[in-house]
Amino acid sequence: MAIHRFVLHNGRIREAGEAMLMPGQLGLLAGWGLFSTLRVADGVLFAWERHWARLSRDSALMNVALPADPDAVHSDLSRLIEANSAQNATLRVVVFRNGGVTWEGPPTGRASDLIAMTTNNNKWGDGVRLTYQAGGRFAGSEFAHAKITSWGHNLRFYERAHERGFDECVLLNERGEVTECTSANLFAVHGSEVWTAPVSAGCLPGITREVLLEEVHVPGVRVIEKTLLPEDLERADEVFITSSTRDLVGVSQIGDKKLKTCDTVRAKLLVEFRRYLRDYVESRQTVKR
Repeated sequence: MAIHRFVLHNGRIREAGEAMLMPGQLGLLAGWGLFSTLRVADGVLFAWERHWARLSRDSALMNVALPADPDAVHSDLSRLIEANSAQNATLRVVVFRNGGVTWEGPPTGRASDLIAMTTNNNKWGDGVRLTYQAGGRFAGSEFAHAKITSWGHNLRFYERAHERGFDECVLLNERGEVTECTSANLFAVHGSEVWTAPVSAGCLPGITREVLLEEVHVPGVRVIEKTLLPEDLERADEVFITSSTRDLVGVSQIGDKKLKTCDTVRAKLLVEFRRYLRDYVESRQTVKR
């Protein structure tokens, strides 16, 4: 997806084609950085507090300095949205470390750089077909649940899935357990329960996943964390994936196996999720006025 005309670079709105980065910035050379992808809905950064909280946790884990004032960052991101007229779009914020162990460039006086950009929302469609990727996550790593910029393996897994005629892939950990997709969390419906892999399996704590676990409530439906195996997906009543840019998208097939697609529970959760999204956006718009 092509990014829009303007980007945010350390608090300044600049043309995307300007030279801003330089050789020797360690975060670029080594993938030593953090990122988060947010939905912009009617000019509001959805679930901003949750995204910043995750960035803060990952900042401590990876020793990548965040700007001290999240409100100032939010204000800068809002200016970027206005500059690009990106009232309904996808926004990515990236923070990468400048100095460190080796291959350092000239000192910049900044421990890290913050860059943000927007792009049009992707059209994901109404359903996806998945394939399996063995060894896609190592649950034993302390960094498995951090959203870091060292992302090439995910992109290659995603590319391989498309080369095989699928839309995405189910990443299995070293124990053969289900974790997530390359850029989405997975959910399996079994009767009145909806199961998603725990973070300890090696998955990222996605923001939409978090909202479903903590904020979205459907009478008679229970969303819980549970260790998942491939057979738990294949025998489920429904399977769906979630991300900040997808909402809840149903899965029709995994590998050669066609899945059940009754779609009742996903549809109910989607209604309540969109209600939560609408209420969040409206409350922030009221504050802005």
